[in-house]
Amino acid sequence: MMVQPAFHCRDTRRQQGFTLLEVMIVLLLMGLAATYVVFNAVGTDPVDELENQARRLQVVTDMASDYAVMNQQQMGIRFEPDAGIYYFVFLNEENEWQRLENNNVYAERQLPEPFFLSLNLDNLPWNQDSLLYDREIFDEDFSLQDSQTQIGNEEDAPLPPPQVLIMSSGEITPFVLTFHYEPGFGTDLPAYFQLKNEALPPLKLTGPLEQLPQ
Repeated sequence: MMVQPAFHCRDTRRQQGFTLLEVMIVLLLMGLAATYVVFNAVGTDPVDELENQARRLQVVTDMASDYAVMNQQQMGIRFEPDAGIYYFVFLNEENEWQRLENNNVYAERQLPEPFFLSLNLDNLPWNQDSLLYDREIFDEDFSLQDSQTQIGNEEDAPLPPPQVLIMSSGEITPFVLTFHYEPGFGTDLPAYFQLKNEALPPLKLTGPLEQLPQ
């Protein structure tokens, strides 16, 4: 008669153990589901994602200005608007532009579709007494001199000069960079963010804009 309660206690403990395991699995699945919902809720809004892309470049460019001052390095940002690509470069001792390959923060980055970029350098204040002009890398038309141009293996060709310069003094040449979201279908409205610099950082970010300023 004493054996049956022993089996009963053993079965009860076994049942409680399985119940605890099941609860842990349920909690885990609930946590994963909540993470999935939050991630998708944030990631599905294209305007929020466009702002994240613009703010990232704003922060990284301000960081690059500090980096240039601390390392007394002439730097720049090269934009390829058609491809939605930008990357940071520096000027080496041979007066050649090189990518910052030892730091992933400044590595090449491409905007996800359907976003794209447009860069404006016109009608902006510009000081032509910069150190880069003193080093005779650029002519007055803001292009590489003919002596720097090489014909041959494309891999050995020098990088094109950056459109935006970051001086060792911390100054950044003026520019207006627009981040575009222009959906071609559906009910979403176009949205724009503009990243601006007039001379000294920090850069200014405006948006979302429903249309671009005239």
